[in-house]
Amino acid sequence: MNMINDWSSQVGWLLGMQQYEIVGQSNPGKGLETPVMIIGLLLSALAFLVSWAIGKPLLVWLKAKKIGKRIRLEGPESHMVKSGTPTMGGLMIIGSILIVTVIFNLLPTGRLSVLLPIGMLIACGLLGAVDDMLSLVGREGSEVPVPGENRWQRLKREWLARRGLTARFKLAWLLVMSLVAAIILFGPLELQKVYVPFVREPLSLGWVYVPIATIVIAGMANAVNLTDGLDTLAGSTCATAFVAYAIIGFLQEQPQVVLLGFTAAGACLGFLWYNAHPAQVFMGDTGSLTLGALLAILAFQTNQWLLLPLIGGIFILEMASVVLQVFYFKWTDGKRLFKMAPLHHHFEKSGWSETQVTMRFWLFSLVMGMIGVALALL
Repeated sequence: MNMINDWSSQVGWLLGMQQYEIVGQSNPGKGLETPVMIIGLLLSALAFLVSWAIGKPLLVWLKAKKIGKRIRLEGPESHMVKSGTPTMGGLMIIGSILIVTVIFNLLPTGRLSVLLPIGMLIACGLLGAVDDMLSLVGREGSEVPVPGENRWQRLKREWLARRGLTARFKLAWLLVMSLVAAIILFGPLELQKVYVPFVREPLSLGWVYVPIATIVIAGMANAVNLTDGLDTLAGSTCATAFVAYAIIGFLQEQPQVVLLGFTAAGACLGFLWYNAHPAQVFMGDTGSLTLGALLAILAFQTNQWLLLPLIGGIFILEMASVVLQVFYFKWTDGKRLFKMAPLHHHFEKSGWSETQVTMRFWLFSLVMGMIGVALALL
């Protein structure tokens, strides 16, 4: 405990050393040599190691408990071999972020701006875990009533027959949690503004900020959730987006954003060690909902959330493909706009291999992240 306290005090002292200049002013690049950036990069490496270390025993536990993912029958045929692969791997990401953030970011500062993403991390993780537990291979149940069953037997049968939480139920809870986060951002943290590219001063939005933040946070959580359909896809694109916002936080002299952004990126990379194709584990809703919400929180803490559709461009395209597919299907009485949605399945159906899709999507997200950081400088 004394060692942890010593580390916390040292980190707190270093975080107080913010006498650096913003890139783009009189001494470009000087900020890259500051203690905050150094600590952020080191915490990213530490988060990777913690996530990697958690991964092995977690895999053993998931296999022992038979927590294997049920693959959708309407999905690509090539994915059927993945049925039974352990899911809820997002626990190693959440665990790594919590451990590193509490010790090196929360304890030294005690900032509410750190408590908010931690709270969202836990809340979305719990919601995703429940959904994952309802979509496991081997769950036995039937929606057909059984003669003579009592109320509890009926409830048990219906519970076991579930294939995950309904989309409406998940969205409702995400909106509630996002609303709470939006109110905290608007009230205690006093973040009611947004930066617009080419405009030096941020624009104040007033009360309309709350519904916008609520919708964006919940929407990004769903967008990352939809992206999580191929090995390494969600983890690699999320890591890229977190690094982009860590850099933006550095430019704005927000050390808590720098440290949390790099920590989240490192945790995602540690997870990718086990999620590399062919995946040993999936992150599940436990990880995807959490990463999406956390990314949106960081975007709002920097007031650069207008860049989120660009930095998180892959997530927006994936979600848009699902929405367009549904509307087009209903509008044309059964015709499809894409061969399959989300978008990554469309490219699979078009002949791309899984690794080609994930690599090209990651390259696209990397380029979009660089453009997003560039726009944040304008």
